[in-house]
Amino acid sequence: MEKAFVAQRVAKKLFVTEAAVDGALAEASELMSEMLRARKDVNVSMVFADEAAVKMVEAIRALSEARTAMVGVHNELNEAKLRLGIRAKMAIEDKPHFAAEIVQTKMRDVG
Repeated sequence: MEKAFVAQRVAKKLFVTEAAVDGALAEASELMSEMLRARKDVNVSMVFADEAAVKMVEAIRALSEARTAMVGVHNELNEAKLRLGIRAKMAIEDKPHFAAEIVQTKMRDVG
């Protein structure tokens, strides 16, 4: 099988995994926000369900570490692709739609 097709197959899975980790992190953050709002809405003390809040923060931290690890995986796979001699950017049709929304910052002269 041609290297480029194998790399494209791996890239598709990478993008799906990255999107899943980002989605889980976003959902966990929204849950934490909802938990804090709910405590306030039912008018209970800050100590109420504090252990649940602590666990939620731990989960968010773990997801953040997973996200950082996925960035590392992405960079390592990009290096592996180059070592295999695959220079072209992979045209992935099912790359998550949010990737197209990323705005690239341009450098400009200041002063």
